[in-house]
Amino acid sequence: MALVSRIPSISSSSGATQLRKIKSFGVNPVCCINYASHSSSPFTEKHSIERYQRDSWIYKNELEQQSGSCPILPDPSYVRDYDIALQLPELKKMLQVLREKREGEGGCDRKGPGNVFLVGTGPGDPELLTVKALRVIQNADLLLYDRLVSNEVLDLVGPDARLLYVGKTAGYHSRTQEEIHELLLSFAEAGANVVRLKGGDPLVFGRGGEEMDFLQQKRIQVKVIPGITAASGISAELGIPLTHRGVANSVRFLTGHSRKGGTDPLFVAENAADPDSTLVVYMGLSTLPSLASKLIHHGLPTDTPAVAIERGTTPQQRMVFAELKNLADDIVYHQLESPTLIIIGKVVALSPLWPHSTEETPILVETKSSTNTLQ
Repeated sequence: MALVSRIPSISSSSGATQLRKIKSFGVNPVCCINYASHSSSPFTEKHSIERYQRDSWIYKNELEQQSGSCPILPDPSYVRDYDIALQLPELKKMLQVLREKREGEGGCDRKGPGNVFLVGTGPGDPELLTVKALRVIQNADLLLYDRLVSNEVLDLVGPDARLLYVGKTAGYHSRTQEEIHELLLSFAEAGANVVRLKGGDPLVFGRGGEEMDFLQQKRIQVKVIPGITAASGISAELGIPLTHRGVANSVRFLTGHSRKGGTDPLFVAENAADPDSTLVVYMGLSTLPSLASKLIHHGLPTDTPAVAIERGTTPQQRMVFAELKNLADDIVYHQLESPTLIIIGKVVALSPLWPHSTEETPILVETKSSTNTLQ
């Protein structure tokens, strides 16, 4: 169970900050900030040093009290709950500062709530960030950011802003979606300019619609700043046109995600197996074997060109090109990891990186630099 059901809103009528109690732990470890070594990932991994350095303000109270060695906390739910408990003092303090600032500027009633911006940051390359997104993140009071917001994008945040990691990865959600909703609401009601940073586009498999709906029901103004979704940014990086006259007359975005965490994608429609369409699969690593089998069963040719791209548009980008029948095995062989985007369709063969030989051996491109090595 989460320690905090929400950071309750600051009442505009009383101006009082009301915060729920947290449950006490039965143990009191010396410290809970257990982080891994520096990560080679271009994104924020759950317990990386980079994450805790970036969010150090939220652990100020704990860092000042640390002494001795940190215990090993093997239970992910315990780590998550204790992590949230550590964050509460500084979150309370920030809410109080915002409330006092509003009162000093003319009172809560006249000033009204702050704004929430749902900002898409693109697939990773900071140069793909829009001018509007850059302006907003440099003027934010608080930024709640996901795992797939690249480190280079986060380096562009204004010096006075506070960053808070709310990312999710398989087996570990630093915050539930409901907790993220309540954080956005609490700080917006306190008058802050709150930015919700998401990789790609916030309204393409980003749950931005859920956050927007929740906040609008609470009468909080929400502004969406679109980002270049992974399908567009990564296909452009590889020279793959998602549509092309005489080759592909449509494109379809699919989620490979399974709600129950299994190996089957949620749903594969028979008409998704259209040889004249391009399929782009998000979050599809674990379900690709089943997805490919179903597409082939519904009539998609086994030799349909396909590519899997790990960490697209970043310096750590890797790609595996193969025919659909071989792609899942080739991904396993080359040990591609999340985030990996999958593009299936005849347009993949239009990429200058597509292998021209008749051999069935897959092609692996190790980096995104202009001197890509083909192996």
